[in-house]
Amino acid sequence: MSHLTNVSYPTIAFYVHHHGNGHIMRAITVASVLEGFPICFMGSNLEAYRNIIPRDIECIHLPLDLPVNTETALAEDSVSFLHYAPIGIKGIRERTASLTATFKDKYPILLIVDVSVEITLLARLCGVPVIVVKQHGKRDDLPHKLAYESAELLIAPFSAALEPLYEEEWIKAKTVHTGGFSRYSNCKTEHHPAEKTGNIAVLVGKGGTSIDSGFIQSLASTCHHYTFHIIGKIIPEENNHADNIKWHGNLSDPRQVIVYCTVVIGNAGHNTVMEMADLNKRFICIPEERPFDEQLQKAAMLASNGHARVIQPAALRTTDWLKELAEIEKQQPDWAGVTDAAALTNIANAIKNTVNRVFKC
Repeated sequence: MSHLTNVSYPTIAFYVHHHGNGHIMRAITVASVLEGFPICFMGSNLEAYRNIIPRDIECIHLPLDLPVNTETALAEDSVSFLHYAPIGIKGIRERTASLTATFKDKYPILLIVDVSVEITLLARLCGVPVIVVKQHGKRDDLPHKLAYESAELLIAPFSAALEPLYEEEWIKAKTVHTGGFSRYSNCKTEHHPAEKTGNIAVLVGKGGTSIDSGFIQSLASTCHHYTFHIIGKIIPEENNHADNIKWHGNLSDPRQVIVYCTVVIGNAGHNTVMEMADLNKRFICIPEERPFDEQLQKAAMLASNGHARVIQPAALRTTDWLKELAEIEKQQPDWAGVTDAAALTNIANAIKNTVNRVFKC
């Protein structure tokens, strides 16, 4: 890559996947430690987070890659080297045009891709260096291998102890494990209120969850000595007016409620797990169905290492929740090795080193 122009501060762009809110929270956290670089976010759901995205970060809003109105994809057979590439979708043409225009207009630019084989390959075809953020799950298929090979670096935002064992050596050699981190990493906790026995937080994520209003009502009626604090966008059923349920809705900083709860119930999304580790909370993990079994794999690793108790979605209504809550409240949380106080420094250094190597800064 000796032909690249020498520059001091290339733009660092983040492709932020629109599913759930974990990707945007991670992008905001990582961007906060990249001082001196122009930063831009590219994604299809950025407007929903405009109030928490720093004002100095440029947002490039991309059309969704889904059919709209009466539009349908043309019939096609799937291809082995891509995950999602339907033919005939206007949104895909428009977002690709926007992406490639950004690559051209903002070059020199380095792209950090937080989930998308197709965007990784597109950037590489445009001559743009890419860093790929690794996810848990079974990602040994051809599309993932092509994306990993196309990337300058693979960043695993977790410790090597949480890395699946089956990966090929060349992928391991290309990976930097930064240690886990979240928006609560390195936050001072000495002024937080003490936990209050009997208070349980229930996190309702945005990426699809089995935790619905009916389950919450059943949980509250079964465990009436507990108070359940529901955090997230969920609409109570008309008859769900139990005195021991507190509906908090979406909170920009759920920590204000979570800190005084003894137990947190939530899904196995990456950011949720890392936030629970940083806040040192007892965690009951409900892994949801996700592509490549991401949450199932992560939950199994958490359970085997003693970090969380795991209950499968199919067992939500048959679990003895009184027993589960009583048992976990007696335990001390153990998140040893899951997050790392130096993780954000590690990830910043990994990105800066890649910029220096590629652009000869």
